[in-house]
Amino acid sequence: MNLSTSKDQPIQSFDDAGGQPAVNRTGGAGAQPPSVPLRRLLGVREMGVYYALIFLVLILSAITAYTGQANYLSVNNITNVLYQSSLVAMIAVAMTVILITGNFDLSVASVAALSAAVMVTAADAVGFWPAAFLGVFVAMLVGVLNGAIVQYLGINAFIVTLGTLTAIRGVVQIVTDGRSLTVSDSDALSAMQTFEAGRVHIALTLLVLGVALVARGLLVASRARRAGRGMTSSVFTIVGGLCLIAMPALGGSELTVQKPVVYMAAFTAVVWFVLTFTTTGRRIYAVGGNPEAARLSGINVKRYKMAAFILCSGVAGVGGVLFGSRLGAINPTAMQGQELAVIASAILGGTSLYGGSGSVIKTLAGTLLLVTLANGFNILNLGANYQGLIEGTVIIIAAAIYTVGGSRRGGKSH
Repeated sequence: MNLSTSKDQPIQSFDDAGGQPAVNRTGGAGAQPPSVPLRRLLGVREMGVYYALIFLVLILSAITAYTGQANYLSVNNITNVLYQSSLVAMIAVAMTVILITGNFDLSVASVAALSAAVMVTAADAVGFWPAAFLGVFVAMLVGVLNGAIVQYLGINAFIVTLGTLTAIRGVVQIVTDGRSLTVSDSDALSAMQTFEAGRVHIALTLLVLGVALVARGLLVASRARRAGRGMTSSVFTIVGGLCLIAMPALGGSELTVQKPVVYMAAFTAVVWFVLTFTTTGRRIYAVGGNPEAARLSGINVKRYKMAAFILCSGVAGVGGVLFGSRLGAINPTAMQGQELAVIASAILGGTSLYGGSGSVIKTLAGTLLLVTLANGFNILNLGANYQGLIEGTVIIIAAAIYTVGGSRRGGKSH
């Protein structure tokens, strides 16, 4: 294949994770690509994290019903699970992007703690919002540092971010002077509460989104039927829309969620849209799937990989601000070890550690799976030792399933 970018030959665009040019898959120019077979779409590799989450929720629901505890599927409990997942999920979505580009960032939890420490330290002097922006800015500078070392010095991302994980945690110790810090200014505390606390009514929003998805699914299905194409994706769109419609129907018109859940959902939706429907998204997959081919096609590979590092650290900074706002305080060990939960969420969602493949929606499901597992441990009164054993085993099994499946066929997810 000639990927020359000379004046006489146009640059070819990429449309899949392996960095392949956007060529016709069925023969003729302009022909429609074949739909994904239903058997493959419903297979363990594509849907495994959803099956595991549904199975676990059903098991926990049966246990709580049998033991006479509060209904696990109550609206209140579901919204609490989403709230517990929100910070890790946001950072995990950003981690998915950086993994798709073929890199890695172990420093996200330390970066989040640094952002929180900077925000809490500065809030009394300058107010919450300037302090919050300063914390996120400092976090993004760490992303610039990580990206520059990896891309321009050529050092492995794992080694670089392992080093910055430790170094940034040391900076947090310096900023906090090794002790817990609290915000004392009443105006700053009030602004923190406004930003992080409170609940948002979402019933109408879910209803509108659900109706829109059902309408789009029906429209696409109608077009696919006339064109003689498969309608599998349309069916899933319709099912997703019906689920959104069912939520306000079950929760009532006063259905609410905490603000961090809204932030998490909005960020995930934006990233999903960019990865799925934009040229930028296709290039991100191309950069991770086949960097050399992407470079020869005219894509600035280093720029996209740098941007992924900055995005990941910036979102970690936002997570740190939310964490600090939730407590109005910070301690030097804040969020320690959470980088493992972030990476585990992406792995459970099927994101490839080799780049070129990943799904932010599945990453979100992976985070929910981890939090649901933790809830299950509490319900069953399992000790911390058993929790670590079971969580680790689940992650290894998930990685094995995706790795074996990926060795048989490639493909791009969103």
